[in-house]
Amino acid sequence: MCALGALIAIAVPAVPYVLDHTRDAVAASVPESGTGTAPHKVAEVAPPPRQSTGDFSVSKENALPGTRAWEVRNPGPQNAIEGYTNHVSVTSGQPFDLYVSTTASSFEVQAFRMGYYGGKQGRLVWSSKSVRGQIQPPAKVVPGIFMATAPWKPSMSIGTKGWPEGDYLLKLTSRKGNERNVPITVRSTSTAGKTVFVNATATWQAYNSWGGHNIYAGPPGPRSYAERSRKVSFDRPYDRGGSGQFLWHELPMLVTAEKLGLRMAYVTSSELDNMPELFKGARSLIFPSHDEYWSSGMRDTATKARDTGINMAFFGANNVYRHVRFEASALGDQRVVTCYKDPSEDPMVLTDPNEATQQWRLPPNPRPESELLGVQYEWLGVTAPYVVTDADSWVYAGTGAKNGSKYPGLVAVEYDKLFTGPEVPRPIQALSDSPVTLGKKHSFSNSTYYTTPSGAGVFSSGTLGWTCTVNNDRCSYRVPQSSVKFARKVSENILTAFQAGPAGAKHPAVDNYNTYARPPAGFSYAH
Repeated sequence: MCALGALIAIAVPAVPYVLDHTRDAVAASVPESGTGTAPHKVAEVAPPPRQSTGDFSVSKENALPGTRAWEVRNPGPQNAIEGYTNHVSVTSGQPFDLYVSTTASSFEVQAFRMGYYGGKQGRLVWSSKSVRGQIQPPAKVVPGIFMATAPWKPSMSIGTKGWPEGDYLLKLTSRKGNERNVPITVRSTSTAGKTVFVNATATWQAYNSWGGHNIYAGPPGPRSYAERSRKVSFDRPYDRGGSGQFLWHELPMLVTAEKLGLRMAYVTSSELDNMPELFKGARSLIFPSHDEYWSSGMRDTATKARDTGINMAFFGANNVYRHVRFEASALGDQRVVTCYKDPSEDPMVLTDPNEATQQWRLPPNPRPESELLGVQYEWLGVTAPYVVTDADSWVYAGTGAKNGSKYPGLVAVEYDKLFTGPEVPRPIQALSDSPVTLGKKHSFSNSTYYTTPSGAGVFSSGTLGWTCTVNNDRCSYRVPQSSVKFARKVSENILTAFQAGPAGAKHPAVDNYNTYARPPAGFSYAH
């Protein structure tokens, strides 16, 4: 719900530098290979070692040499170099177009698969030759709905033959030395028997303020909220470093899962929305942290998965909070995320009220997120210890936790709570009951675990501080090592148990709803 350019940011995202180029765009002349014709010659890097994509193994993949070269260390001004792709995800072997604007005469591209890699967290999979640079047109903003797009021409086409499935960051480096990332997922073609890692790409886009507008705000001033985007487009770069919310909210849990050597599959919000059959036979769905914006298709797919025995873990808070729709752009399907926030503004309220975009819990068709999560979002701006309530639970095995054990810094930024209400799945087990204070009001953050007749287990951490803590390299605040070790071990227990199949059979929830469920604390929900 709040803006999270870094995990602890609380305010509405700062509007980035808005492109105001004075030169007309010059179409790049790029051959089909995508290497381009450069004003200076750069040798193409020899292909890094790789395993066959036909027998993909996370363990074998992560045994290959890693590197930290994926990191952006010299971004420069926002317009120094930035880019986007025409696909949010591709399958291995499927090409995609890359759109780049840069003030430099040329640039290069490297593709890094992200994972554990002995702590390096990335592996170089592909490098381009030098590509001719150009300044592309400024942002185009659609009046009324304030949707910003980058009306650019493609700079190159990139083939992905031999790229293993997984989460990738492209690194753009200009001749001047400025850098930006561009995310893309090489999605899995099957999830059967696998732990499925879901990139929250719809949420990344909602918070993306490139071009001066996102779902929360327009340019600074008295009309900032009025000029928020009602629709946001994937046809533009991400602001700041270019990676969306991937680095802060997802990479730490990806590293944790790949370090375990689980059988993994990789998808995005788009596949959860429009490819429900892809999830047939999966062992678990992992939502790594902040997955706030959900379409009906996403929710239907996840609900069906749970009801067929597929486990789910939500390692964050403020999940499934906003109802959205996907729409097409000129570049393809599902390139636009629609969220008016106020259903009275949404034209869909007149033709199909169930698809009007607002909080899931509100009319015209209230479906509280607790139906799926067990918990509901309550508020933001907190930092508090995580307090264990049921130390005998299997999730705490090997942690040394006791009832009342406290882990400082683990409840942070935004939190969820076990609310009273008939929509809460039962049996549900509160695993933590952490007091939080906001001004003169007091409430609690809860992590929960519930099981279903299908055998599925569903875990919700109830705090947005969880995922950055597991590696302790993404939190922008100090977290004690005791909290890091605790969060990491609990995450490993859940990931491992959920990979084994329907968790409810071996680990049925022990209901304590009557002890820990509480009504809302009466906060006034922000925009």
